[in-house]
Amino acid sequence: MDRNLKGIEETLHRLLEDQKISLDDLKGDIKSLESSFTLLSQKWNLGILYTLFLRNVVSFSELKRILRVNSRTLSDRLKSLNSHGYIERTVKTEPPLRVEYRLTRIGRNTALLALPLLYYSSSQVKYLA
Repeated sequence: MDRNLKGIEETLHRLLEDQKISLDDLKGDIKSLESSFTLLSQKWNLGILYTLFLRNVVSFSELKRILRVNSRTLSDRLKSLNSHGYIERTVKTEPPLRVEYRLTRIGRNTALLALPLLYYSSSQVKYLA
């Protein structure tokens, strides 16, 4: 983890120096991430993303069973993630009618990028205990 953090820090310094990115530009970029963090911090959203990441394609009923979430909440979260471009929804019309979900490229990348943050956060909690 320390090596990853060091790499991120070095990349940020290179961006600021080599790319001539100002601190105001960086603040604007960070501000634009707030809506994504707000969406991802809502209960169930990361669970949905990681389930789709691990399973590739999952039906509504499978997600409901795996996550043990009620239908209305799951439906709301899926609509939100779909409208923000993290997942795609496909309706299979052949009998029986099924709705399947999969990650988009953005959803997959978000799940991958969030893993180190989740790992880091959980490791810090261990040190504080």
